[in-house]
Amino acid sequence: ATGGTITTDGDFKVHTFTGSSTFTVTQLGDDGTVEYLVIAGGGGGGPRGGGGGGAGGYRTATSFGVTETGYSITVGSGGAGQSNSNDPPGISGTNSVFSSITSIAGGGGGSSTGLVGGSGGGGTRGNAGGAGTSGQGNAGGTGASSGTDRRSGGGGGKSAVGANATGSANGNGGNGLASSITGSSVTRGGGGGGGSYDTGYTPGSGGTGGGGNSVSGGGDNGTTNTGGGGGAGTGTSGTSGTGGSGIVIIRYQFQ
Repeated sequence: ATGGTITTDGDFKVHTFTGSSTFTVTQLGDDGTVEYLVIAGGGGGGPRGGGGGGAGGYRTATSFGVTETGYSITVGSGGAGQSNSNDPPGISGTNSVFSSITSIAGGGGGSSTGLVGGSGGGGTRGNAGGAGTSGQGNAGGTGASSGTDRRSGGGGGKSAVGANATGSANGNGGNGLASSITGSSVTRGGGGGGGSYDTGYTPGSGGTGGGGNSVSGGGDNGTTNTGGGGGAGTGTSGTSGTGGSGIVIIRYQFQ
């Protein structure tokens, strides 16, 4: 087959796509199936004490049947960070697609309730996190309190829900999931940490697998090509982090 960056792992070839392209099967072998990992773009964190961004939807399976044809590949982008003083929610990422497989974009971190997505964004001002998509991710954590001392939940990750805010701390992002589809174990799909308007509360940490931390003055970006959620902005001018872009990886036995 052709398309993407091609590497070899023993008797297997691995095609890695970090941008939209085409995977073309040029010769069908005895098996006629591939393994895939499709991760969508992560959601951006909420600014100025918003919720953490949710991780991009994470789908993986073996024995996916293919034929001698071209398959369109779409790699989703991460949702942009926000800095608006009107406290908008974080921006959700975009979907990733391989053939009939669609992974849903991560939800943006909330300015009230977190946005739904592959994994949901964290909530704030006492509101719930956004729901995740079954089989792709988990919900964001719930925020605490209200008004200027609001605290926020972490974004959901592939392996865990985002943590809820507490009386003294913002929620951490949910952890991602490790995959060895490339031949080496890599963890992707972590949620972003929640933030607070008042800097006296502990910022939320990003989940393992590319989730961005919430830090005073601004959230960290989710890691590129992991689908990690962006960290929320902490403080009165805290700009939130951008979600990490997604990735599509296809593996098959060639000898």
